[in-house]
Amino acid sequence: MVHQPLIWVLADDRAGNVAQALGVAEALQRPFVIKDVRYTPLARLPNIVTGARLLGLTPETRMGLTPPWPDVVISAGRRTAPVARWIKRQRTPAPVLVHLMNPGRAGATEFDLIAAPRHDCVVPSGDAANVMRITGAPHRLTPARLASAADVWAGRLTGLPRPFVTLIVGGATHSKPFPPALAADLGRRVHRMAEEVGGTVLLATSRRTGRDAELALLAAIPEPRRTFLWSAGGDNPYFGFLALADALVVTGDSVSMCSEACATPAPVYIFAPEGMVAAKHARLHHELYGLGLARPFKGRFEDWTHPALNAAGDVARAVDDLIHQRLQVAS
Repeated sequence: MVHQPLIWVLADDRAGNVAQALGVAEALQRPFVIKDVRYTPLARLPNIVTGARLLGLTPETRMGLTPPWPDVVISAGRRTAPVARWIKRQRTPAPVLVHLMNPGRAGATEFDLIAAPRHDCVVPSGDAANVMRITGAPHRLTPARLASAADVWAGRLTGLPRPFVTLIVGGATHSKPFPPALAADLGRRVHRMAEEVGGTVLLATSRRTGRDAELALLAAIPEPRRTFLWSAGGDNPYFGFLALADALVVTGDSVSMCSEACATPAPVYIFAPEGMVAAKHARLHHELYGLGLARPFKGRFEDWTHPALNAAGDVARAVDDLIHQRLQVAS
């Protein structure tokens, strides 16, 4: 009988981290267990201080980390790295440790695999043997999930003229604002893009967009349109709008949004005027352009195709290899 490895996914309070970890776990197509990780203020300490300990975790989190210990641990983001390293010390043979993004230099060599995006130039110990460079962020957007979302949302968009121009809007980051004037300019340009081909704008905003920017977008995009405003709540059509898009325009302030857009077959255009995004986001955009996965947004509707971006699948294949190697050693 083939041993089915026990896989733990460390899921903290960062939705982006969790989505990446779950994307890899789901791509493995093996059973896995989600372990919720919640923090106290001590988690703000640098990892070199935290060490391979549970310092900075709530009592409830500590109580959830008990035997049987896993064969594989998938973690993402700096604050889960010490937890993964602590788990490694709880059993022999040690579990396979897989980390997404930069875990920090402290203890980086303890991970069997670190999946670090190419646009993020800071990696532990340089490009060491345990570092795998990937494009963008792993995500959960598979062809099956896109097909399912299309089935759910197609009926809700009946009667709206095609092609559908989907506009996915992020917003302000810690260093870059997203003012209403910029939102209005984007909305007007996307509306003209859809109007020229007799289509419809499908707009979805996010929690970072802000109410003033949402109102500016609405004022700039007349009917025909279908909109989801984060501030208003309701059934989020994000996956459905991606799945049904004939063209996709996405703001360049989110690695996850750009990566998920490039998982669809639709032409992808990134809106990132000079000064809007951080340098690391700009590096990602240039990488996507160079690979033919996306193009800069210039307000024109063009019919072109690209391969699907699926970093989660690439990482999962590397993890599978590690699992097979570990099982062979154990036998």
